[in-house]
Amino acid sequence: MSDMNINGVGSAAGTAASGSKDKALSQSDFLSLLVQQMRNQDPTQPMDSSQMVSQLAQIGQVSATQSLKTSFDALSLSMQGNQLLQASSMVGRNVSVPSQAGQLRDGGLDGAVNVPEGEKTVLVQITDADGNVLRTMNLGNPTSGLVPFHWDGKSDDGTVLANGTYGLKAQAGNTAVATYVSGKVAGVGMTGADGAYLDVDGFGGVLLSQVAQIN
Repeated sequence: MSDMNINGVGSAAGTAASGSKDKALSQSDFLSLLVQQMRNQDPTQPMDSSQMVSQLAQIGQVSATQSLKTSFDALSLSMQGNQLLQASSMVGRNVSVPSQAGQLRDGGLDGAVNVPEGEKTVLVQITDADGNVLRTMNLGNPTSGLVPFHWDGKSDDGTVLANGTYGLKAQAGNTAVATYVSGKVAGVGMTGADGAYLDVDGFGGVLLSQVAQIN
């Protein structure tokens, strides 16, 4: 049954593409129309030369537009291929991506905090699904930039928590700051308009442009 559906979709797509192609006027179509117009013109009222020049200019413009579109399409495919090739070199490496939640696995979770300029105490909070704070970690007064942290999977009272998804919150002084999670790149792919993405273990898909750090 699935084979029939696939063939049906392919046939419909092919018909649609063929119909679309038939509707598009090419340079040769314009030339044919111009020749027919000249053949069928009234001998007592021949075509004005300025009109012929105008139509020839339109033909040249259509040809240039088609050529430009072809060049842009080729350039786009080339850039996508280069993006995918660059992304593939990151498979197996650890990256930091923005996230307000992380996966606790095997008793640990690695992440980072984007610390702004200015000496302020940075705190990282681990929360449950209801937003209750389970653990607060004091990172001191680090310099600005991405500052890594490691959570050992324990609550403030030393209870070992179960593996799963936990919320992340951080603040520098009284200002909320962005949190990041670290994970290994398991694969890469293309999304089309958005370009290459990475499949990060324990996180999921993330655009290559969102990666904050590569380790």
